[in-house]
Amino acid sequence: MEPPGWLHDARRICVLTGAGFSTDSGIPDYRGPQGVWTRDPEAEKLVTLSFYLRDPEIRRRSWLLRRELATADVRPNAGHAALVDLQRQGRVRALLTQNIDGLHQAAGSTGVLELHGTVHQVVCTRCGHRLPIGDVLARVDAGEPDPDCPVCGGVLKTATVYFGEALDAEVIDAAADAAADCDVFLAVGTSLGVHPAAGLVDVAAAAGARVVVVNAEPTPYDGLADLVVREPIGEALPVLLAGG
Repeated sequence: MEPPGWLHDARRICVLTGAGFSTDSGIPDYRGPQGVWTRDPEAEKLVTLSFYLRDPEIRRRSWLLRRELATADVRPNAGHAALVDLQRQGRVRALLTQNIDGLHQAAGSTGVLELHGTVHQVVCTRCGHRLPIGDVLARVDAGEPDPDCPVCGGVLKTATVYFGEALDAEVIDAAADAAADCDVFLAVGTSLGVHPAAGLVDVAAAAGARVVVVNAEPTPYDGLADLVVREPIGEALPVLLAGG
């Protein structure tokens, strides 16, 4: 696959990554054919704020899942490395991610805007106290099925954006500014079905940017894209982004 000249020449690339970006690292996506919610629709309740706040059993299941993921052998993949290289070339306007796994940072990317928060921290839903997830998982291991806030006794949750919860306005504003100020908007491993993140494609296109979609399944924005790639991310990105 030969990247088009305009992509090779791009100097302000805004990248948006989704769950499909991390599947090669051993983290399942959500909405794909083998996605977490495709196989078990009930699992969506674990990250739906209304269910989570009112049901201790949902919280118990959620913490067990977080512990399982925290002990998994998860590492950055070739796609993450390609974006680190792109940043070293000085061609990244912004790296936006819907992922909560921190793998971009683990690979070496800096200045990542985490649209949906991070799984590596925990926040109290009552007082806002934050602490590392390792502190809470240690309490789970010690026999607490539903650890409460050590400051006020409120309900703890990961510092990720649950369904029914608003995104951080400052993060979204910064993402929109980047989308409006890029020459290429590159959406990788995202279904582009969740707003406001998906709407960043509209922002970029309206500002004159070229749009590239790299995703295994069709997205609602394929018709708007200047380039659609269905090849595996770990194979496609190093080629698409090589040596600009």
